[in-house]
Order: sequence, then structure tokens, then C-alpha cells
Amino acid sequence: MYFVYVLYSLKDHRLYKGSCSNIQKRFLRHNSGGNKSTAHRKPFVIVHVEQFENKSAALKRELYLKTPEGGSKLIEFLKVQNILKADKKLNFL
Repeated sequence: MYFVYVLYSLKDHRLYKGSCSNIQKRFLRHNSGGNKSTAHRKPFVIVHVEQFENKSAALKRELYLKTPEGGSKLIEFLKVQNILKADKKLNFL
């Protein structure tokens, strides 16, 4: 199994999208500063996860979510799910 995940930075209030085969291990790596590209943005919370049968499908979805169109649709989805508020901050903050 492969996963596409969306993290929310509690520091800068921005989303980070990624993919992996072990979501728990990857999440811990992001929050421990083990990922150079996100170390300055921690701590994170997971706000969305999608599961895929193979790596290529997960990568395709991740790349789409990183496009302007995919990113906008993701934000709207997270708002409808009451995960994000209108100002794009977490609903429980």
C-alpha cells in the first residue's frame, strides 16, 4: 500500500503534500526534523490521507495535489469537511 498525505504546519499554517509507503514512520520523520525541506515548519498534524494500491497511482495523485488546481480543490474539500476554516487555518485552533 502507498499513501498520499497532507500535513498542516502549526508553525506557518500551510499545507504540505507528500506520498510514502509507511505513513507513521514518515509523519514521525517530518515532526522530528528529519526531512530537510520541512524541518523549519514543524510541528505538523495530519489532516488528510488517501490510500493507493501502487506507488505510481500515489505519485500521480500527489503531483496533482501540488498543482494550483489540485491544491485549490484540496483546500475546498478540507473546508467542506470542517478541517479548515475560511481563513485556511485549522478549525480547532
